[in-house]
Amino acid sequence: MEFQRRGVMLVIASPSGAGKSSISRSLFQQDPNIRLSVSVTTRARRSDEVEGTHYYFVDESTFRRMRDEGGLLESAEVHGNFYGTPRARVEEQLAAGNDILFDVDYQGTLQLYEKCRADMVTVFILPPTILELRARLERRAQDSVGTIEKRLRNARIELDHASEYDYVIINNDLEQSVQNVRSILASSRLKRERQVDLASFVKDLQSQIDSL
Repeated sequence: MEFQRRGVMLVIASPSGAGKSSISRSLFQQDPNIRLSVSVTTRARRSDEVEGTHYYFVDESTFRRMRDEGGLLESAEVHGNFYGTPRARVEEQLAAGNDILFDVDYQGTLQLYEKCRADMVTVFILPPTILELRARLERRAQDSVGTIEKRLRNARIELDHASEYDYVIINNDLEQSVQNVRSILASSRLKRERQVDLASFVKDLQSQIDSL
């Protein structure tokens, strides 16, 4: 039998180009129980974006009220727009036993640690070398030379925070890295404190012994 369990907040972070997005896509394809954390934002909705799928779109006054009243687990301002993780929706998913994947940087991770560390497992993805990281950024053909250089400089800062994560994976091989993350998630799902009805199950076993 399986216990009813509380969901896991899975945070995966990495320097740009190290493989976080590829690993996340594979996890979604292989595990239907994982949900993506949907942020609330003050940014204007683009024509191809769906409310509640890509973001929850709100005005700035609504965002500030949510933040000030404790309705956000983490928040940040990026290029003049605000982004945050709505507490109520995360709690609803966790209580239903669904796991939530978070795409946040180290600053967002530290904010989440402050509010819900017991529900979290965090993974930092490293590239095998910086030369390989540069090559991956170049192969994506999405950025200018200047942008790639900026991403590499940012990687220097992000690498300082690798030790703040529960697990660190060197992404030499994408398939193996995905399997490693799945193993981490599987272990986290089985933790005693996430088994909601464990205590009642144990008591039932004890009563069965008493009735022998």
